[in-house]
Amino acid sequence: MKQRVRLMSENLEKTEKTLRDLIETLRDGHQGFIELEKNLKDPDARKLFREETLARAGFAAELENELHHFGVKDVKATSSTAGKMHRAWGELKARLGGGDHALLATAEKGEDEAKHAYEEALASEDWPLPLREILLRQQRHILAAHDRVKALRDRLAA
Repeated sequence: MKQRVRLMSENLEKTEKTLRDLIETLRDGHQGFIELEKNLKDPDARKLFREETLARAGFAAELENELHHFGVKDVKATSSTAGKMHRAWGELKARLGGGDHALLATAEKGEDEAKHAYEEALASEDWPLPLREILLRQQRHILAAHDRVKALRDRLAA
């Protein structure tokens, strides 16, 4: 019995850590889209970034809610050091006159990180079905957003 309780506790800790990591990635994306959108000139890019800002905040809230279902009471919204550095790099590019293409390239790198985070999370856990469906739906959106950012970057390269 003690062995089973310990295994359940270890699984919950692993699940909590993985979800917290995804939430942090989503918060980084949310902040990144806010910061980069301020400097974009292209109206299509600005619209996409505003939409993605809302999507990332919604996804993070959804995962926070799932943590609450697991009994985790304190879910603090944080941003990673890597995310802060990535945003600072984007701001520097904007100040140096990198233009929309450079900003979209920065955003695409951030989206690559989000794609990777979801791939790792889905591969590393045996998620309960409802939560797995949430993660797969969010991952599909992240992949589509990455492709939209990349397409805009390519369009503005010309």
